[in-house]
Amino acid sequence: MKKASSKKFKFIDLFAGVGGIRLPFQELRGECVFGSEVDKFAIKTYNAFYGDTPHGDIQKIETEQIPDFDVLLAGFPCQPFSQAGHKQGFNDTRGTLFFDIERIIRDKRPRAFLLENVKGLKGHDKGRTFKVIISNLEALGYTVASQVLAAKDFNLPQNRERIYIVGFRDAEDSHRFSFPSPIKKSVLVGDILEKKVDPKYTISDKLWAGHQRRKEMHLEKGNGFGYSLFNAKSEYVNTISARYYKDGSEILIEQKGKNPRKLTPIEAARLQGFPDELVIKAREAGVSDVQLYKQFGNSVAVNVIRHIAKNMISAMKHK
Repeated sequence: MKKASSKKFKFIDLFAGVGGIRLPFQELRGECVFGSEVDKFAIKTYNAFYGDTPHGDIQKIETEQIPDFDVLLAGFPCQPFSQAGHKQGFNDTRGTLFFDIERIIRDKRPRAFLLENVKGLKGHDKGRTFKVIISNLEALGYTVASQVLAAKDFNLPQNRERIYIVGFRDAEDSHRFSFPSPIKKSVLVGDILEKKVDPKYTISDKLWAGHQRRKEMHLEKGNGFGYSLFNAKSEYVNTISARYYKDGSEILIEQKGKNPRKLTPIEAARLQGFPDELVIKAREAGVSDVQLYKQFGNSVAVNVIRHIAKNMISAMKHK
């Protein structure tokens, strides 16, 4: 099999985390020619799975150091745009991490890009932040579309909503692209649960008592905060967050005759659409459970990316 000829397009993976956006584009025979990530433990997991070490801080990397590519991928952190609305264009984003995405798109002129962020980005600073992002991308000559999509609509048992921003340099590509529609669900929470689970994932009597006490206090105040309990028949769980390693309160799994338990790292990976192999290789590389929980909480719903990726690459195929 000729490896080089099987590659259809080149892409870069910014704010890469553990490569959740990379994976579907690689499955479509894309070649990742550059990656960037600052978290040393995420880099360890990424390297263990992909055999590829991302470069460090993108703010310190000149555009000339990045090879040419067709598609830019970035699950970028949302930082406040303190100047948004006071200045025009490029200067509005200076000092934010979005500035570096903008700089690279401006200098490298890729055919397309996919950006992912929290749903709240759209309403941040009364919508001004999002408006600056979209208008700045359009000012670079790209046709831009965005949509909020939920993991539970793409056959993952997790209620995770994120905003996806897609842009094309060529108007024809843009006309051919559409965001994916929800697909028929065939999984329940039980489908991602491991058959045998180490007792260490069962929460202690002290922690369980604390969870119950806090839930009662919240109920007395008339709000719904506190732990959330799920079982194999549940349709989906709450959004897993980067703080899940602390007490697991947002997703606890019922156990007959025992205290509930946290998800295992493999279950957390499955919840996001990652293969078990990623966890196995990360553990072999010495990555701890705590770091794995953080990584999956910070990552993307791979199934959602997979459907967007197919539509993007299909839209670009006519050339």
